[in-house]
Amino acid sequence: MIKLTPEREKELLHLLAQGVVNFDDDAVKETVEACLAEGLEPHKAVFEGLIVGMQEVGRLYEQQEYFVPELLMCSDALYAGLDVFNPLMSSGKSSVRGKVLLGVVQGDVHDIGKNIVKIMLEAGGFQVYDLGRDVPSEKFVEELIRTDADVVAISAMMTTTMLQMKNIIREIKEKSPKARVIIGGAPVSEDIAALFGADGYGKDANNALKEVIRLVEG
Repeated sequence: MIKLTPEREKELLHLLAQGVVNFDDDAVKETVEACLAEGLEPHKAVFEGLIVGMQEVGRLYEQQEYFVPELLMCSDALYAGLDVFNPLMSSGKSSVRGKVLLGVVQGDVHDIGKNIVKIMLEAGGFQVYDLGRDVPSEKFVEELIRTDADVVAISAMMTTTMLQMKNIIREIKEKSPKARVIIGGAPVSEDIAALFGADGYGKDANNALKEVIRLVEG
């Protein structure tokens, strides 16, 4: 095997990221094959290649340069790489950074933002338990106990449904004091997160990933 130079490593990471941004499954698969053949470490390929690309996609989506169709195609390209690298990373017990329980509150069916966060968390090395949308408050508590998740991530896209978050957080803290809660969504702010007793606030998908990493590893 030819020794992987820093320049070539940087090139491969850039190609992985660009393949995701350009929603080019074939380019990602081709680059993945090159990474494996040339000995690029899978963990680095994911976190410094694929996830960097998805972070850029998140930025483009937030700035309305990309929309849902592009987002879905970028996700396909992302998973074209993750499907290969994840099994290689999972051989070590330390590969999973933590467990996150994720869902949208009851009465709210807006789950695009939640789905973006899920993609980012999985790409970031977290095991995600996705409860979906329109989730009753007791379901969050039940599933937290069942999964023993490190972080509960709750989303709401309407002011009326957002109000449930305060009681959900209270119930979670009563049942599992060590669990950490992060909330996000259009009507949510940092001040509201603090008022409701949340441990973190996800302004957007990129920020949500950073907050979860802070809560788990901080």
